[in-house]
Amino acid sequence: MKFTAFGRAHAARTVMLAGVASAALIMPTTVMAQDEEPEEAELAASGNLIIVTASKREQTLQDTPIAVSVTTGETLERAQIRDLIDLQTVSPSLRVSQLQNAASTTFIIRGFGNGANNFGIEPSVGVFIDNVFRSRSAGQIADLANVSRIEVLNGPQSTLFGKNASAGVISVITREPQFEFGGSVSATYGNFDQIVVKGDVTGPLTDSLAFAVDANYNKRDGYATVVNLDEKINDRDRYGVRGQLLFDNGGAVRVRAIADYNKIDEVCCNVGNVRFGPTAPAIFGVLGQIGNEDALTDRSFLNRLPTNEIESYGGSIQGDLEFGALTLTSITAYRELSNLSDQDVDFTSADIVNELRDQKVETFTQEFRLTSDFDGPLNFLLGGFYFDESVAQNSTLTTGADSRLFFDLLAGGGVPGTLAGVEPLLGIPVGATFSAGPLTAEQFTLDNTSWSVFGTVDFEVTDWLTLTGGFNYTDDKKDFTLAQQSFDELSNVSLVDRFIFLATGGTVTTAAQFAALPAPTQGFLSAVATTQCPANISPAPPTCNPLLALMPLQFQPPFLNLPNSVEPGQTRDDDFSYTLRASAELTDQINAYFTYATGFKASSVNLSRDSRPSASDFTPALLSNGAPSGSVILAPASPIRDAGLILPNLSTGSRFAGPEEATVYEIGVKASFPGLAVNLALFDQTIDGFQSFAFTGTGFALANAGSQSTRGFELDATISPIPALVFTFATTYLDANYDSFTGSAVGDLSGTRPAGIPEWTIATSATYTHELGSSGNNLIGRVDYYHESSTQILDGLPDFIDRTQADPFASARAAAADFRRETSEVNASLTLALDMGLELSAYVRNLTDNRHLTTIFPGVAQSQTVSGYPNQPRTYGGTVRFKF
Repeated sequence: MKFTAFGRAHAARTVMLAGVASAALIMPTTVMAQDEEPEEAELAASGNLIIVTASKREQTLQDTPIAVSVTTGETLERAQIRDLIDLQTVSPSLRVSQLQNAASTTFIIRGFGNGANNFGIEPSVGVFIDNVFRSRSAGQIADLANVSRIEVLNGPQSTLFGKNASAGVISVITREPQFEFGGSVSATYGNFDQIVVKGDVTGPLTDSLAFAVDANYNKRDGYATVVNLDEKINDRDRYGVRGQLLFDNGGAVRVRAIADYNKIDEVCCNVGNVRFGPTAPAIFGVLGQIGNEDALTDRSFLNRLPTNEIESYGGSIQGDLEFGALTLTSITAYRELSNLSDQDVDFTSADIVNELRDQKVETFTQEFRLTSDFDGPLNFLLGGFYFDESVAQNSTLTTGADSRLFFDLLAGGGVPGTLAGVEPLLGIPVGATFSAGPLTAEQFTLDNTSWSVFGTVDFEVTDWLTLTGGFNYTDDKKDFTLAQQSFDELSNVSLVDRFIFLATGGTVTTAAQFAALPAPTQGFLSAVATTQCPANISPAPPTCNPLLALMPLQFQPPFLNLPNSVEPGQTRDDDFSYTLRASAELTDQINAYFTYATGFKASSVNLSRDSRPSASDFTPALLSNGAPSGSVILAPASPIRDAGLILPNLSTGSRFAGPEEATVYEIGVKASFPGLAVNLALFDQTIDGFQSFAFTGTGFALANAGSQSTRGFELDATISPIPALVFTFATTYLDANYDSFTGSAVGDLSGTRPAGIPEWTIATSATYTHELGSSGNNLIGRVDYYHESSTQILDGLPDFIDRTQADPFASARAAAADFRRETSEVNASLTLALDMGLELSAYVRNLTDNRHLTTIFPGVAQSQTVSGYPNQPRTYGGTVRFKF
């Protein structure tokens, strides 16, 4: 069969079937399901049927008792939405952000989501493309190809999906091969010399075998300038190809095979300076340049252009076997992903620190589902899911030609020569500290296997009331290895232990030798060695350790590899999640449902240089101000010290974060009347153990929040005063709160609002279709508006921790309070659609050129410097499309 686009005369009734938060239904067309029954085809032809598979069954959107928004392929075309990053502008409960490279993209639903730029952290929002789980955002962000529709499911979905759906699901459904020859080709030209070419063709090979092939190419110049290099950044250079085969002879067996390949090779991403820190004079001292707190001007400074290469490819086979009222489905998939990034991470023109990251992921998944379609009151779905994945990451930090002078100026308060003066005292060869060359090298691996059994049972109590129960049991195992070589000589020296060594004439180098000293001597040495000297007092008084002034430069200390005799390098999780739901057809026009559901996401691993032993495994010796001292000699008893594993400057943190467990109460109403549809969902959603992570400058701090909750509502309305005109309005209100989070990187956040979650999000649109006489030619105009209310961007900035204060973390939280984001974006398009298949379109995205920071982060090796990522400027262009 072929996909049918419904005409404008039926648009009003079509969009009335929108589900809760279906802000995307702003188009005058929709897409029918495969193999519809005659009755369904008749409904579809009258515009009264939108089929979705949000519940793993084909249902009308109005009959689906789940908060789900749907965006059709035509809306993606009209709005020039080419990837999942732009999808948020038509789905207000979804938020998407891209960080330092194309592979670092985070999806957030109802304020919950994580995992973008740390491959050990699995996302809370599961992304499925044609029922195949894509575990990493680098494999999710390629340009969307030949999409039928995208379903965004809000809230936990673990009883319907076997993997990682504690916050929600994005399900992309592409068009299947057809048994009628057809296809399309399009070409787009836009500002920044953007060229986008897409094509697809489908048709029969035999009476029972159909094929489809599609390809896309997207190239654009960068819109930001690296001033000192006179080069552009934030370009587009990506392409993808995909082939499909469909076997369907009208019998009991149906098989669909898909193979795809996607490549991204881009210069990404633009970083602007938001705040100068006290290190800025040292940047200028090495003749470097840095942005003048002008992040939104699309001007940056780098010592070299970044590279970002992503390859994602794989295949899947879905087989469906019908026997009577039962259908058995098998989905087998294998995918490989590689991500290579090489960039200047100090984001200045000085050659200070560069990072190379080479990541590879291999994933195998297998899903089985048995679905019933009985005429009686009882129907069920029973499924099983198996997941096997391996992750390998090799990365390095390299100090550049300007590194030693830069850090020497920091150590000497702007006067060079300090490092050369202290190196002999520290036992370091003169000139070795921060010399050009390797700073660190890391080798991380992660092997993850999990399996789950899930299912739902629907019982029709009456012809208007249905009760649903669902469950998911998941067993998850992760085994990981973390190794790092730290080459910086300064970071390998404990400044406390070196002071004790010098104070005792070189006679004390171990904890045993220190313990042999008289108790008063031990007390005196310990007190002096762990006390920082007052600033701006020279010479330093004899009651403090002047070497401690070098501690800020020890940002890459020795790394305790694992597994080791104390830390096994593994997690073992299992969980039983469930869903209870009552749905009612109150009238022919009004449906309602109530849901209580739980969700689960297994432990995540900190594949980062900031991976540190937990406080239960290691207790560091402290300075007089309460900060870790890095001492081996003074370290108190702990499993790691007692096992002989302690290293200089070892501190505590986390190797992994435990599981997330989600619960949600939700009540929804879906109402459809002539010319008007109103849908509402009220929810109270909590995730216990939310896996929070924060960028610290060169790595990530990973921790479980005790509890994070979001209460709110999702409202959408569709008004069609005449068949040709459709207005939509959708809004999401989120009242988010850290119910308990005492162990964050910036102190106790309990009782505060999590950063990055806007209180209000609005997506609204107007679509008008004007028929040109009775020719069948249409002129289609569309305007949409997207708004996020002002919200704080980060919970805090760890660089601003002040150990001299009663609450040392208060300053870190206060430093972030002034950095806020507010988004207002207008998009528009005008399309001339001719009856013979030719379309001419003009479009503009971000019409008003509204600029804001998507996120901010601490500067690398630049204390209290803040950098940020600006959003994309206005883009516009035209498209020629021919459908045949």
